[in-house]
Amino acid sequence: MSPDLSVILPRVLIVSRRSLRKDKFVDFVGEYHLDLIVGYGAVPVIVPRVSGVHMLLDSFEPIHGVPLCEGEDIDPSLYEAETSNLSLEELEEIRRIHASDTAIDREKDSIELRLAKLCLERNIPYLGICRGSQVLNVASGGTLYQDIEKEVSKKIQESQRVKHMDYDNYDGHRHVVKVVENTPLHDWFRDSLEEDKMEILVNSYHHQGVNRLAQRFVPMAFSPDGLIEGFYDPDACNPEEGKFIMGLQFHPERMRQDGTDKFDYPGCPRANQEFVKAVIAYQKKLNSSTTSVPRPLKLDQATEKKRKNIIRSFFLARNIYTTGQRMNPSKESELQAGAEFLESNTALSLQQENRLKQMGATVRNAGSYIETEDE
Repeated sequence: MSPDLSVILPRVLIVSRRSLRKDKFVDFVGEYHLDLIVGYGAVPVIVPRVSGVHMLLDSFEPIHGVPLCEGEDIDPSLYEAETSNLSLEELEEIRRIHASDTAIDREKDSIELRLAKLCLERNIPYLGICRGSQVLNVASGGTLYQDIEKEVSKKIQESQRVKHMDYDNYDGHRHVVKVVENTPLHDWFRDSLEEDKMEILVNSYHHQGVNRLAQRFVPMAFSPDGLIEGFYDPDACNPEEGKFIMGLQFHPERMRQDGTDKFDYPGCPRANQEFVKAVIAYQKKLNSSTTSVPRPLKLDQATEKKRKNIIRSFFLARNIYTTGQRMNPSKESELQAGAEFLESNTALSLQQENRLKQMGATVRNAGSYIETEDE
C-alpha cells in the first residue's frame, strides 16, 4: 500500500489569477512562487478562480498554509468604511491608467478573503505578497488607499514621493524602503543593511496600498512617502512552532538581477523559506493533534456512482427549469435519481436546502419535472 502523501508533504493553497487568452479565460500562478514552495518542501495546490469555488474550500482540506500573491484591485466596497474623497473624474483617470488592475474580480476576492479569514481563525501559516498583503489587511479589518498617487503623493513634498508602478521598466524598477529594527524583515536582510540607513531597494508593482493597518499587525518597512511596505503579526510569528502571518507589498521572489536567477539580496528567498518552515511545523502539529481537521469521507464505488447520478439529475432539472425547454424523452430516466432523493429527504434543513440549490437543484420543483414531461 502506498503511503498517504498528505501526511508526508504539507499542502499549501494558492489561488490562480484569471487572464483572457485567445478569447477564453485561462488560470495561472507565477512560477517563482511555485518553485520556491516546492524547493523548500511543500506541495502547492492551485485553487482555480472559478465561480462558486469560494463555497467549496472545505474540499481542499487539509490546508497547511496559504500564500496569496498578485491580482486585481480588491473591491473597495469591502473596506469602504473610510471612503476616500476621490472625485468621479479621478476614479475614471485611475481606471484608464491602471486598466488591468482596476478590473475588479469579485470571485477571487471571495475566495481569498475566505482563505485569509480561515488562516486567522485557525492560525494557519499565511504569506501575503503584494495583493495578498492587502487581502490580509482587509480580512483583519484594515483599509487601503484606492490610489497612492492621488491620495498620498499629492499631499506630500516632491522629495518624499515614490513611484510605486513603472510600466516602462516593470521588473527593473526599484525604490527604497526603510526596514524596522527587530522585525523578521530586519533579521532576513541584516547582512545587507547599513546600520545608519537600514534601507534596501525593492521592486514595486502596485498603485494601491495599506491605509489603516489592522490592529493586530506591526509594520516591518516603510517607503519614503510613509506607505507601509511590510507587516506581520508578532503573536503569530514563530516558524518553528508553525506560526507565520505576514504581508509584504513588494515581491522578494522576483527581486533578481537582470537576466539571471540571482537574487538582489541573500535575504530575498527568506520569506518563502520561513513560511514553508512554518507550514511543515503546522502540519506536524495538526497530524499529532487529536482535534485535527476531519478527512473527507471516502465513498464506496456504488455510493459514489449513486452520488454522481443524483448530481447529474439535479443538473438536468436545473436546465429544464431555467430554460423552459422540454426534455428529450430518452433522458427522462436520468431525472429519477434526483426525484427519489428529494422524496426521501422531505425534511431538509435550511443549510441542506441551500447546499442543494448551490449544486443546481431546484428543491421545490424538481420532483414534478418527470410528471410534467409525462403530460
